[in-house]
Amino acid sequence: MSYILSNPNIVWNLLWQHLQMTGIALVFAVLIALPLALVINRYRWLNIPVLGTLGILYTIPSLALIILLIPFFGLNARSVIVAMVIYTQVILVRNMVVGLEAIPAAVMEAARGMGMNPWQRWWWVQVPMVFPIFLAGLRIAAIVAIAIATVGAKFGAGGLGTLLFDGIAQAGRYDKIWAGAIAVSLLAFTINSALLSLEWAVSPTRRLQRQISRVRRSLMRRFNPS
Repeated sequence: MSYILSNPNIVWNLLWQHLQMTGIALVFAVLIALPLALVINRYRWLNIPVLGTLGILYTIPSLALIILLIPFFGLNARSVIVAMVIYTQVILVRNMVVGLEAIPAAVMEAARGMGMNPWQRWWWVQVPMVFPIFLAGLRIAAIVAIAIATVGAKFGAGGLGTLLFDGIAQAGRYDKIWAGAIAVSLLAFTINSALLSLEWAVSPTRRLQRQISRVRRSLMRRFNPS
């Protein structure tokens, strides 16, 4: 903690690099996972081969995967970001597929019966019902991405992991090691808490509770005007 207080500019710059890598990776991961999940939901026979392949990629150790990517993307942050995208795919795709499959067929039939086109069914029916499950997957994916970004500092990607590896290399600079460990932990805790709060706020149960509360207050005002 003393290193963080003594060198706030260094820590903030490394934190910004870490957030950039994580944010870019998650954006690309979602842009890839969303169409994959929609295709799997439409063609169910793709479920096992696609998720099986993504699961196999997830089992590759992060260091080994980044090393395999270096010849294609270089010894820099790009290799680390691509590794983060690959690792988070199985989490995001599986959660989206589960969310889409959990939507009752009767709900989709009712939407069709109301004259909704495919885009309207997606935006007004599927998205609100899948969103809480998607956020749960995104929360887990974000924590995984933060962890891989930490390892990525070994490959010149920057980020908070730089403090850890510099501390180890510089004859046991435990102040840097502790600073890196604390900063990464706080970042992961903050991101997890923020997404967990958002997940709770948009959950169907929470929305139903708010509606019930509004109805109860309305009835109380009606029958108890004083």
